[in-house]
Amino acid sequence: MNMPETRRPNPKVANPRVFVTRELTDAVMDRMEQLFETTNNRVDIDLSRDQLRAALQECDVLVPTVTDEIDAALIEAAGSQLKLIANYGAGVNHIDLKAARARGIIVTNTPGVLTEDTADMTMALILSVPRRLAEGEKLVRSGQWTGWSPGGMLGHRIGGKALGIIGMGRIGQAVALRARAFGLSVHYHNRHRLPAILEAQLAATWHGDLDEMLGSIDILTIHTPLNADSKGLIDARRIALLRPHVYLINAARGGIVDEDALTGALEAGNLAGAGLDVWKHEPQIDPRLLALPNVVMLPHMGSATFEGRMATGDRVIQNIRMWADGHRPQDQVLEGWA
Repeated sequence: MNMPETRRPNPKVANPRVFVTRELTDAVMDRMEQLFETTNNRVDIDLSRDQLRAALQECDVLVPTVTDEIDAALIEAAGSQLKLIANYGAGVNHIDLKAARARGIIVTNTPGVLTEDTADMTMALILSVPRRLAEGEKLVRSGQWTGWSPGGMLGHRIGGKALGIIGMGRIGQAVALRARAFGLSVHYHNRHRLPAILEAQLAATWHGDLDEMLGSIDILTIHTPLNADSKGLIDARRIALLRPHVYLINAARGGIVDEDALTGALEAGNLAGAGLDVWKHEPQIDPRLLALPNVVMLPHMGSATFEGRMATGDRVIQNIRMWADGHRPQDQVLEGWA
């Protein structure tokens, strides 16, 4: 949940000291250096925990990314001058929001700017796994392809299949719009049902009971944030509810799916395949998954477009400027965020 309010809850900060933890686009880093007293990490390597602690003790504003684990201990060690954590990205599961709140530190994110990119990538995975695109590409590159044959590289069409969406926020809705164009029927599970007019526009059917939806779909795609409620949501019990012909797609967060249970189901033939862009222990991937031909694996690139990265940086800058001017940032993450 974000707050668009613009009243002045804090004093102005004339020239905030900003620390950026990862190498961003040159245009974004240059702009930050023009506007603020900025320290950019222009080498695209994760900072160590000690380096993060040192930055938190000196800067007014920290700009972390999803790879930076800003936990309670680091926040507790931060200097009293730290007043804003302006996250570069929409997800904030890597930041201890409760600890930040206790220290009076505002946390912002960048919602909405990566919706279309992530939805596009999700749709690519929905197509790639049933149609065996990755397998076909590897076959051509191997030099072992002998030409077209009636029974060669047979997959499954997605038109007419039932798509189940977990999480019907911005990205889930964008995926639903794309799915309709491919002839999929759309089903969804969300904490709150969408308004009837929006359901009609998306031609989407709500399932209040997640278990019931899982047993009635052909493709499952996940678009819920990683938080206390969603961690391990798709566990061994729920994976067992999926029928053997089902494909599972995850471009949200790795911790939502029990990877060990998923791998076991794929190895046993209890699932038809998976398309994964996120992993529980990135960048480490279970070797058993690497060995499975029916898994399309991507390196967390769902939001990786030039346009998306620029838009994310611009949004971070907007949040810092609003805070420095004494206003409440438009994308402040409030209590109860999900």
